[in-house]
Order: sequence, then structure tokens, then C-alpha cells
Amino acid sequence: MSIRFDGRVAIVTGAGVGLGRCHALGLAERGARVVVNDLGAMTDGTGQSSDAARAVVEEIRAMGGRAIANGADVTDPVQVQAMVDEAIAEFGHVDILVNNAGILRDKTFAKASLEDFRKVLDVHLMGSVNTTHALWRHMVERGYGRIVYTTSGSGMYGNFGQSNYGAAKSSLLGLMNVLAQEGAKYDIRVNMLAPTAATRMTENLLPPETLELLQPDTITPGLLVLVSEDAPSKMILGAGAGCFAETKITETAGVALQGDALSPEGVLAAMAQIRDPRGQAEMQDAFAQTRKYARMAAEARGLPLPWND
Repeated sequence: MSIRFDGRVAIVTGAGVGLGRCHALGLAERGARVVVNDLGAMTDGTGQSSDAARAVVEEIRAMGGRAIANGADVTDPVQVQAMVDEAIAEFGHVDILVNNAGILRDKTFAKASLEDFRKVLDVHLMGSVNTTHALWRHMVERGYGRIVYTTSGSGMYGNFGQSNYGAAKSSLLGLMNVLAQEGAKYDIRVNMLAPTAATRMTENLLPPETLELLQPDTITPGLLVLVSEDAPSKMILGAGAGCFAETKITETAGVALQGDALSPEGVLAAMAQIRDPRGQAEMQDAFAQTRKYARMAAEARGLPLPWND
């Protein structure tokens, strides 16, 4: 089945270069009208130019598509709201939001300033919050929306020297998890893309032969699925070099302690069982974890179950 976006309108942040550019072009090639947002900053967030966004718009128009450039700073909610208003005035509505804008200010935690830490959080986390908040009511009223946040292995798995970036990227997980639930009845589907690509952010971190494999256009097919009509929701899609995988957060079966074992020493003694991956499972929501623990505790104490599953 062919994936098309005819009649759909997308906003892609950080779309002037790299992954964002590929996402914007990929959406346009399949029929979407696109708002190409880019502040035109350097990788550390300094500087500003709208040339890159305008160049992508010209590429889209050259292929017969429709697009407008926008230089809103995603950290400024007033500018973001103005961008959304412009998109709706130009195209009538917005269906898709791809949060791709980001910066790097890499330093070890001991050397990093709190100013740099806050700036990275502001762009990645609050930038995504600002764009989503500006569009959320619009999507609720229309009964349709597709939102993607860009996360990173640096947040999910750790990467030396990227405490600010890792914290910012992993914080988006909580946002996705909650909004996927809140948006479900309005057909608003919220996902995360975890890309590994050769971009301005990675060109000095990886060897040339690896960068050659990790071209941004090998990732965009996955992004297009996450914003399609039949998109999943609450999924973390890993992507790189044409490879795709799902990242899942699971919880081990665990152990219920009581009596003298319910102590720090008891927890330490049971650590091997607590960490045993056999029987691990996903939690559908926070209350599922609460129910699990209450059920385990009741069973361990020979009490009636607090509720029926």
C-alpha cells in the first residue's frame, strides 16, 4: 500500500539541513504541503539565517510541491504560535508536526555550565513542548494529528560528554507517553524517532566510512511511516543506515518482599532476582505498574487480589 500525504499539511522544525531537510522533502514528494522551519543557527544554537529554509522551499517548489519558509525560534512560544497561525492561514490546517530542531553543546558534566545545560534543554524539550502546545487544540478540534519527537541513543543509552543533550532527548519520552494517551480519542498519534545519521551534529564524531553509511535519507522512510495515516502510536523507532528497530521499556517480573526481608539488606540479597530479565514485560501506563505491585504484594501475603485484571 502506497503511503501518500495528499491534502495533508506538515510543519518540520530544523528543516533547513540534514535530517529535517530530508524529512521535509520526503513529505513533499508524497504530496504534503510543508512549512519548512529553521532558525538558521549553528550547531551550538548561535547565529541566525533564513537562507537554508528558503533553499529547501525552492527545492520543494521545483518538484511541483507547495511550501513556505519560517524562521521561528522554537524556544519562543510567541514566535511558534505565529508560525502555526501562518501555516493555518496559508494552508487551512496542520496535520503533521515533526520536531527535529536541535543543538549541541557537548562538554563533560564537570566542565559544562548551567547556562549551556538549560539552553540545550530549552531547544530540545521546551521547543517540542512549544510547537505541540501551539497545535494541540487545533488537532483535537479536527480529530486528527501526527506528532513525532526526535530522541537519541545518547539519552536512552548514554554518551560521554552529552549529559545535557541526553537529558533533553530522554525527557521527550515522558511527553510522548502522556500525549499518546491524551490524544488517542482524537486520533492524534504521538511517536519518537531515534535516528543515527551523518549530520552537522555527528560529522566530527564518526569516521568517514561510517558517515557514508549513515546518510539522512536512509532514515526518512521511517519518519514517514510514523506520521502516516496508519501510523502506530507511542513507539520509539530506531533508524540508521536503512536499519530500523523498536526500542521498548520493560520491567522485570521482580520480587515481593515481606517480614524481615523487607529491608535494605533484603533488597540487596534479592538483587539478582530483581534484575532477572526472564518474564520482563512492558507497562502500558503508570497505573499498570501500581496494579502489578499491589497484586504481587497481595499474593505474597495470601490476601485477596485488590482487583480483577
